[in-house]
Amino acid sequence: MAKQKVLFVCIHNSARSQMAEAWLNHFCGDFFEAQSAGLEPGTLNPLVVEVMGEVGIDIFSKKTQSVFDLFKKGGIFNYVVTVCDEASAERCPIFPNASKRLHWSFPDPSKATGTKEEKLEKVRVIRDQIKDQVESWCAQMCVK
Repeated sequence: MAKQKVLFVCIHNSARSQMAEAWLNHFCGDFFEAQSAGLEPGTLNPLVVEVMGEVGIDIFSKKTQSVFDLFKKGGIFNYVVTVCDEASAERCPIFPNASKRLHWSFPDPSKATGTKEEKLEKVRVIRDQIKDQVESWCAQMCVK
């Protein structure tokens, strides 16, 4: 059976969508092939790279990509999951070639304030929220 394709989308493809992609490939890589993209691709958030590394998932070499580039290439996805926070939801892009669309709202790690350690702690909380959501969805969707 072919893997179902999942696209995680947020504004910059620098944090939330990258974490969701990594978690889905980690937990359910036998059933899903995850990618991520953004409306305005930015630079991978170094705090996100650090907190994912803390749990053994290396996203250091990941690049951000544009949802529009994927669309122009004719990308077809079984699921498109937007992971923008509620405040950014109106800007969160919609990918037209999706069989099913889901929205999972997570806070934006780039908005974390404080010292580096305080920012890391906030990003860890978001990382764990995304992990829990992806793990729960995997348990529902992956029939082993």
